[in-house]
Amino acid sequence: MDRKTSRKRLIILLVCLVVVETLVFAEGGEMLLGDESDGSRALSVHRINLTAEDGQKILVSYDKQPMPFSTRQTCGLCHSYDVIKKGWHFSAGDPNFAGEHDGRAGEPWIYVDASTGTQIPISYRRWKGVFDPNDVGLSRWQFTLLFGGYTPGGGAGEADSDKPEEIMRQFVSGKLEVNCLSCHNGHAGQDQAQYAGQVKRQNLRWAPTGACEFASVTGVAASQPDTYDPVMSDAIAVKYHKEAFDEMGRVLLDIVREVPAQRCYFCHSKKDITDSDSGKWAVDEDVHLAAGLTCVDCHRNGIDHNIIRGYENETKAGANSLAARSTCRGCHIGSDSSVSPHNGRLGAPEPKHAGIPTIHFEKLSCTACHSGLWPRQRTRRVKTSRAHSLGSLGASKSDDVLPHIITPVFARGYDGKIAPHNLIWPAFWGALEDDKVVPIDIEIVKQTAGKIIGKDMPPASGDWTDITTEQIKEVLGLISSQKSVQGQAVYVCGGKVHRLTDTGEVVTFENVAAKPFMWPVAHNVRPLTQSQGVRSCEDCHATDSPFFFGDVEVDSPIAAERKQTVKMVEFEGVDKIFVKVFAFSFVFRPWLKFAALLCCAAITLVLLFYGLGVLGWILRALAKQDKDA
Repeated sequence: MDRKTSRKRLIILLVCLVVVETLVFAEGGEMLLGDESDGSRALSVHRINLTAEDGQKILVSYDKQPMPFSTRQTCGLCHSYDVIKKGWHFSAGDPNFAGEHDGRAGEPWIYVDASTGTQIPISYRRWKGVFDPNDVGLSRWQFTLLFGGYTPGGGAGEADSDKPEEIMRQFVSGKLEVNCLSCHNGHAGQDQAQYAGQVKRQNLRWAPTGACEFASVTGVAASQPDTYDPVMSDAIAVKYHKEAFDEMGRVLLDIVREVPAQRCYFCHSKKDITDSDSGKWAVDEDVHLAAGLTCVDCHRNGIDHNIIRGYENETKAGANSLAARSTCRGCHIGSDSSVSPHNGRLGAPEPKHAGIPTIHFEKLSCTACHSGLWPRQRTRRVKTSRAHSLGSLGASKSDDVLPHIITPVFARGYDGKIAPHNLIWPAFWGALEDDKVVPIDIEIVKQTAGKIIGKDMPPASGDWTDITTEQIKEVLGLISSQKSVQGQAVYVCGGKVHRLTDTGEVVTFENVAAKPFMWPVAHNVRPLTQSQGVRSCEDCHATDSPFFFGDVEVDSPIAAERKQTVKMVEFEGVDKIFVKVFAFSFVFRPWLKFAALLCCAAITLVLLFYGLGVLGWILRALAKQDKDA
C-alpha cells in the first residue's frame, strides 16, 4: 500500500469519526459518569468541588470574593446537563421543546393584576385554553422573575432575551440554571423560600447558592445599574461556610436519588380555604403517602427527567416505559397483555367494585370517586403553591387573594371521562378579530385600564377591585381611541365577552376565550371507605346530588355578577333532563323494590298453591294405582 492510498484512507477514517461523534452529540452527547447506574442501589457520595459559571473551581480558602456555584458546571461534570434540561419540569419555557410532550393539561401559571381586573392562565405548553406568555406581552425574562421561584430553574430562566434593555439586565442577574438541589438535596437546610426570594431580587445566578445550607447571599441585583459587573463588585456577595469544606476544598452534598415528598410540596401544595378545618394539623394525607409511599414511587424518571405524570394513555405523549404501569389502573388492576403480572404493584389492593355496573368505568375516571375534596352543594376555593406563592416569605395568607381557583368541578376530561377538576375563570382585556379574542399587551392594559380601575386602591386582602359596567365602557373607549390594538377592544370576565356597540353601550356575548380553564385533580386520593358511592347510589344519583346538580361558582371582578352559578351538569356533557329523570327513579326505587318483593311473594304463593295441587294429584294417582294393584 503506497503512502497516497494510506493518507486517503486515514482521511476517510477521520471523516467517519467526526460524523459519528456529531451524531452522538446530536442525540444528547456521550453518557457521563453519573448518567447510568451500575446496578447498585447504594447512595452515591457526592464530595465534590464547586465550580463557578466561568468554569473556575471555587476555592473558599483563597477566594476573597467567591462567585456562586454553577449547577451546569458543577453537576454537569458527571451528569448530562443538556439531556436533563429537556425534562418535564424544565422544558416548558424552552422554545425548542415546548409542545413536544405536553400531553394532558395541567396547572397553568396565572398572571394576576387586581388593578386592571386581570386573571389569565398562561403557559408555554400547547394546552387548549391557556395563552402563551408572549401573547400577553411577557418575555421569558419577565416570566422568570414572576414565576421562576416556583420552578427548579432551566427553561425560560436560561433563554436569551432579544430585548436590548433585558440583555443588560440578564448580564447583571445571570440566568436561572437548572437547580438540581431543589429536588435532590436531602439536607434540611435547603431553603426553597430563600430560592424564591433570590429570584424576586433578580439574583438568578445566585439563587441555587443562596438556597443551600452551606452558603448565604446578600445584595439585590434588581437595584444594581446595567453596568454592574458581578466579578468586579461585591454589592452582591456570597459567603460560604468554611466548615462545610474539607482540606481539598470539596463540599459534601447530601444528594438523594429518591426525592423526598417535602421537596415536592414547595411547588405542589394545596389548601382548602372554604373549610375552617384546613390547617396542616387537621388535614389527612393522601392515602398513598399514609401507606408509606412517596411521590417518586409513582412519578419516576430517568436521566432524561421525563417524569411520569400518571394519567391514562400518557405513553402517547412521552416515551417513559413505566407510564402505563403507573396509572391508577396500572397499579391496582394491571394489564392482561403484560408478560408478567403487574396488578397489586407496590402493594396496591386490587379493587373488586362488587355490584357497580360496568358503565361507571366507561364514563368515569378513577379520580371521580376517589380524589379531591368531597363535593358539596356549592364548589369551594383552594390556594395552590404556584398560584399563591405558598411557603414563600411574605406570601399573603388571606383567603380572598387572587387568583380564585374553584374546585371540585366534575367535567369531561381529555379522554372523555368525567373527572374532578380545578377551574379558573379568565378575566382580561383583549381584541376581537374574526370571532377570535386575543389578550392585549399587559403594558397597554396598565396604561389604560390601570388609570381607570387602578385609581382606586385594591383591597388589602388581594381580592378583586370592584369593576362597574361604566368603568368597562370607559376603558374600552380609551383603548379604541388610542388605536393601539388591532380589532375591537373587549373585556373577558365571568364567562362572557363585553364589547361596545355603535351606540356606546356595553353588551355581552359568548366566546370560547371566555370559557373557564380546567385541569384535573389527582390528589389527595381518599380511601375506599371515603369514596363517592360507598354509602349508596344516592351519593351521585339523588335529585340534589352535588355530583350532577351542585352549583359551580362563576368568578368575576364585576361585583354585580359574583352571585352567579352554573350547574355542575353543564360541564359533564350529559343530558340534564335525562339525569334529573334518572335521579327521580331513585326516589321511587325503594317503593319499586317493595312492590317487586310483593309481586315475587305473590308469584311464589301462586306457584306454591298450584305446585301443591299438582303434588296432591300425583299422590292420589299413585295411591289409586296401588289400590288397583
